Amino acid sequence: MQQGQQQSLLSEEDLASTILSDLKRVVREYATAATESTCPDIRQLFTKLLNNTLNMQGQLFQVMQQSNMYNAASPALRQELDKQSKQYQQTIQKTKQFLQQKLGNQQNGSFYTPAQQDQQHGNQGQTYYM
Repeated sequence: MQQGQQQSLLSEEDLASTILSDLKRVVREYATAATESTCPDIRQLFTKLLNNTLNMQGQLFQVMQQSNMYNAASPALRQELDKQSKQYQQTIQKTKQFLQQKLGNQQNGSFYTPAQQDQQHGNQGQTYYM
């Protein structure tokens, strides 16, 4: 093939969809890494990467939607949204009750942090790994 006549194996729409899917996957990976990290600096790094990737994903989605490359799902019924919201609120309440029962000896409703472990075990300045 000549230099100006090379064609992509994927259409622009397929390529954009693949990248969008990869960005969604990366968001999940960064969110998991951020929530599982014990070092505040590493958590902050993954949170920053997560936010940057979310912005990129949002921008790509908007371009795809404007170019008719992405068909959004049909609008949800208000009743279904209300039902899901109520279930979510119930789950939050149950989780809070569970944590209060299990962590009842914590003062003022505060929860365990890695810094507390450092103070208890004298591990100040120790390197953390995920």
